[in-house]
Amino acid sequence: MNQQEIQSVKQRFGIIGNAPALNYAINVAMQVAATDLTVLITGESGSGKESFSKIIHSLSARKHGQFIAINCGAIPEGTIDSELFGHEKGSFTGAVDQRKGYFETTNGGTIFLDEIGEMPLGTQARLLRVLENGEFIRVGSSKVQKTDVRVVAATNVNLLDAVEKGRFREDLYYRLNTVPIFVPPLRERGTDIELLFRKFTTDFAERYRIKPIQLTEPAKQLLLRFSFPGNIRQLKNLAEQISILESDHNRAVEPEVLSKYLPQPQQPTSRMPILFPQGTGGSTDNFSERELLYKVLFDMRRDMTELKKLVVEMLGNEQYGRQILNNHKDLFETLPTDNYVTPDPHPEPDLPLPRLLPPPETVHAYEPMNVLEDEDAVTVEDITHETEEDSLSLEKKEKEMIIKALRRNNNKRKYAAQALGISERTLYRKIKQYEIDEE
Repeated sequence: MNQQEIQSVKQRFGIIGNAPALNYAINVAMQVAATDLTVLITGESGSGKESFSKIIHSLSARKHGQFIAINCGAIPEGTIDSELFGHEKGSFTGAVDQRKGYFETTNGGTIFLDEIGEMPLGTQARLLRVLENGEFIRVGSSKVQKTDVRVVAATNVNLLDAVEKGRFREDLYYRLNTVPIFVPPLRERGTDIELLFRKFTTDFAERYRIKPIQLTEPAKQLLLRFSFPGNIRQLKNLAEQISILESDHNRAVEPEVLSKYLPQPQQPTSRMPILFPQGTGGSTDNFSERELLYKVLFDMRRDMTELKKLVVEMLGNEQYGRQILNNHKDLFETLPTDNYVTPDPHPEPDLPLPRLLPPPETVHAYEPMNVLEDEDAVTVEDITHETEEDSLSLEKKEKEMIIKALRRNNNKRKYAAQALGISERTLYRKIKQYEIDEE
């Protein structure tokens, strides 16, 4: 195809632009139009994929047949089979009459299946049969019917990724992808952005009889640098918005004015790396799942670091904390040096770690230690200063403390527990553990 033929197709279908990638896609569409091959059009949302399906149909031998565009993502899963292949009367609730599907009514024409990646797996199996044998069965029927329909599909997701995840049939993918056409995103079309903007503002001005918007050269450069994630649809909305809101100004639009209408890039909400989907189709499929996974991993790492800092601070202030830090330096080696507790150059002799008491079984297990009115009442501090030998183990010390508290309070557990600063139930367990005779 020469450039003159491509330009003629552009004028016929209202396609604006001269980007090489755009011309190549039009050239492929023109060449495949004369055949009955299945075509898969890929590209980002808003890039103009439906225009290519119309080119294929209008330049084919089916141009006098019916053309219908169907958005697979807009039809509920429970009714898409009925919409595409029809149903018999009484085949499901609400089926009060027999209905012909699109593949039956479009016999001899072309069906454009947009967002094919959203089609349910069951419907994909039915579509595969149509593509391979030209056969379909209505919902609720057992009669096989024939159809002669050309299928042009489009998607803005990476179907190979969907195949790997079991969301799309592999055999259907290769059957659809007989001839692929990639529609480039607007940000890759260079000065086409300016041409499209001028076309949209002129059309809008003629429709509403207002003065067309003119951009200064710096404003044009700002427009060309914008990424336009919404592609042509977003550019058209921008042109119409500026046209109506800046119509009272008899001057060209400066970059400062244009920047007010361009969406500002969002600030990153996390420290995760930005992931760009692979593939020529610019797919964003599964992007949110990977983003969420990285966020969870980074949050876990940050929480673990904070937990280590907290443990270091707690252990650094305790008698046995330094011993733990010295024995497990490798656990805290990833922390900044200002958070690490320097070992004492003159450490105390290693002592066995204290035995932790079991957790209380009631909400009020640990009651505040009260000093009895009796002058013989003792507190924990009083007992711990009465150790007879420093070489006794902690268990022996604990046992002696309990015995002394019981004796001071005439073996009354309630008062002994109050003196020790523990619950009566915990005291009872300790008495059984150490086999203390209360007589």
